[in-house]
Amino acid sequence: MSTVSTPIPPTTSRFRRSTKLQRRQTRLAWLLLLPSLLVVLLVAIYPLGKTIYQSFTNEDFLALEPSRWIGLENYRNLLTGPDSAVFRSAVWETIKFTLITVGFEFVLGLIIALVVNSSFKGRGVMRAVMLVPWAIPTVVAAQMWKWMLDEKFGVINDAGTRLHVLSHPQAWISQPSTALAAVCAVDIWKTTPFVALLLLAGLQVIPQDLYEAAEVDGASQLQQFWKITLPLLAPAILVTLIFRTLDALRVFDVFYVFFGNAANTQTMAIYNQSIIVGDGKVGYGAAVSVAIFLIIALFVVIYVSFMRVTADD
Repeated sequence: MSTVSTPIPPTTSRFRRSTKLQRRQTRLAWLLLLPSLLVVLLVAIYPLGKTIYQSFTNEDFLALEPSRWIGLENYRNLLTGPDSAVFRSAVWETIKFTLITVGFEFVLGLIIALVVNSSFKGRGVMRAVMLVPWAIPTVVAAQMWKWMLDEKFGVINDAGTRLHVLSHPQAWISQPSTALAAVCAVDIWKTTPFVALLLLAGLQVIPQDLYEAAEVDGASQLQQFWKITLPLLAPAILVTLIFRTLDALRVFDVFYVFFGNAANTQTMAIYNQSIIVGDGKVGYGAAVSVAIFLIIALFVVIYVSFMRVTADD
């Protein structure tokens, strides 16, 4: 008795071919990504792991004996040790700087991006000119503003007294009540163009058809901004806030040019530099680095969670 083979349905055959093709594409993708992953492993993962390991040791630059494992002692000293108050002051100073600068830069950058995104004569020139502050190296810009804010020969005090805005020259940098505001103003002046550039890139992706349809439906400019621009700009806003927050929490150069290593104006990065480079305490400095990493990661998680909740709503 002869047997008749059951034919394979065409859909099943196509599914098998597509599955094999997907597996080959996946393998090819991993092979292409492998060099980049190895580079990331070499320049990011390995240093992070070594820093975490060093934070549990008493490694010291000037020590004659080899380092040994001390567990959580560095972290206990960080929270309750003699230098814990200085560290908490540095954390609070950095957070205040971050909240002030990122907030102002986002609002001003969004306004500039909306203006530059509109059609007007000379828009290309304005886009190029607005990037000049961001293109200046941070150390150069900080030193320039330090001279401008100087109490004796600074142009800010000179212009203020001539215009009768100031009754007398102010010590903007050395005066505790204005020191943080001065350094925040410099960072806002320098970095707002970068924020505007990122937001402008997000604005240019939004289809103009949506605005035309909204105008036909009678939506006002404010309604278009809240209902179209902001929701579609959310991914660019998230990237911008994360970039700027990461940069602000790691701030070193502006504060160091303005105040040096003064204890009352230290940021987390300056405090960590003074511990590792100045005192040679590598193990304790590694614990400070891990704490800074966790604080930055906390801000990123808050941003991502907030944007995800907003998108779900």
